[in-house]
Amino acid sequence: MTMRTSLSLSAALILLAGCAVGPDFKTPEPPAVTSYTRDQLPVQTASAPAEHGAAQRFVSDLDIPGDWWHVFHSEPLSKLVRDSLAANPNLTAAQAALRVAHENTLAQRGFYYPSVNAELNASRNLTPTEALSPAGPTGNPYYSLITPQLNVSFVPDVWGANRRAVESLAAQEQSQRFQLEATYLTLTSNVVTGAVQEASLRGQIVATQDTIKVETSLLGILNRQLNLGQAAGADVAAQQAALAQAQLLLPPLQKQLDQQRDALTALAGRYPSEEIEATFDLQGLALATDLPLSIPSKLVSQRPDVRQAEENLHAASAQIGQAIAARIPQITLTADIGNGASAANNLFTPGTNFWTIAAGVTGPLFDGFTLLHKQRAAQAAFNQAAAQYKATVISAFQNVADTLRALQSDADALKAASALEAAAKRSLDIVQRQLQLGQVAYPLLLNAQNTYQQARLSLVQAEASRLADTAALFQALGGGWWNRDQQLLADRARSPGDVD
Repeated sequence: MTMRTSLSLSAALILLAGCAVGPDFKTPEPPAVTSYTRDQLPVQTASAPAEHGAAQRFVSDLDIPGDWWHVFHSEPLSKLVRDSLAANPNLTAAQAALRVAHENTLAQRGFYYPSVNAELNASRNLTPTEALSPAGPTGNPYYSLITPQLNVSFVPDVWGANRRAVESLAAQEQSQRFQLEATYLTLTSNVVTGAVQEASLRGQIVATQDTIKVETSLLGILNRQLNLGQAAGADVAAQQAALAQAQLLLPPLQKQLDQQRDALTALAGRYPSEEIEATFDLQGLALATDLPLSIPSKLVSQRPDVRQAEENLHAASAQIGQAIAARIPQITLTADIGNGASAANNLFTPGTNFWTIAAGVTGPLFDGFTLLHKQRAAQAAFNQAAAQYKATVISAFQNVADTLRALQSDADALKAASALEAAAKRSLDIVQRQLQLGQVAYPLLLNAQNTYQQARLSLVQAEASRLADTAALFQALGGGWWNRDQQLLADRARSPGDVD
């Protein structure tokens, strides 16, 4: 092989291989921060002598399980999560959207290969003998023409336009995959927080019902004292008003509970008339004592929303290459191979074959600067995606920081609420005994009642907040999706409504 032949072959290979114009995408570096908050947080939260008052420890870089909701040790909750994952239509829609993105990527890959089309034409013709001689050797003006042919066309990806298109669509597919993960995480988190909210409402209803019982009992005591001349009618009227006020708190709580049940039922993919069977109370939910705290540099790889923003940035980068390639001349190769005969039994006989091989170059000369502005638009879109990525990362770090502060603050609040409830209960018990002995005035009792009622409700709400904060932390850190079977989620069996 001569040097000239080698150079020609190398040039041909380079022409076929081409080069992808435009920027090559690089994954953004994680933020150069080492903590989520300015001040160093304690290694654990405060504790309180309450059912959900245990101290929670922050364990650095503790991995997050894919089924993180099991930390609440509630089988009814776990079953509701499973039912919701199986039937929630938003998750099903996200899975279908991922399949759409995947098929679009595969479709774009098809442009790497030649396009081959088959064509068959058959005609019966009459020759105008006054103007033309008959086409056949017999002089018959009637003749047939059968023409099968094969058309092959190919556009070599010299400048990488198709590679950038595939790259962009593949990035959009990955973006949709992380959108699916975000939908999964949002669904499971909403189910858990919805169950905690239901438990909180049930606890508040029980506390209010207990208050109503106490108020009713005190009204009975005052009525007896009134009959004995030991209490004033004004005190009885005031107690009647206190009882009515306590009873007034019950309907709004019951309304909220009913609406929360409807919300959980909808998350499970059911209609309100098909209400879920499971019910939740605070006693049935455990508080996790060891909490994960991922190092900041890992957060960007764990959060589905950040990963989705990164893939959007990747797609925008590849689209710059597409816009640049559109301004460069493109090469087209075509070939037609066929056969023409007057009868089917004459096809492929000598003298009936034909072929054509052609090559062309097409490039814009003047388009009113349309392609230039499209390239600039692609570059601006990349800058937009970069800013959106940074905003998503900042929001993710803020989310974790807010949750960590809430865990600390709500633990302190539970400690204070527990102390207040205990003190208010002792005070109310003392005042009730003194009232029965006629040693205190009724206004002192009324004040003790109000204090204890508010303390009971605050305690229930504080316990629920700690459970909700725990779920929020798992959500803020990404939900452990990397510890689940990704393919199982992506390739979940199609619903009966899907078609092939």
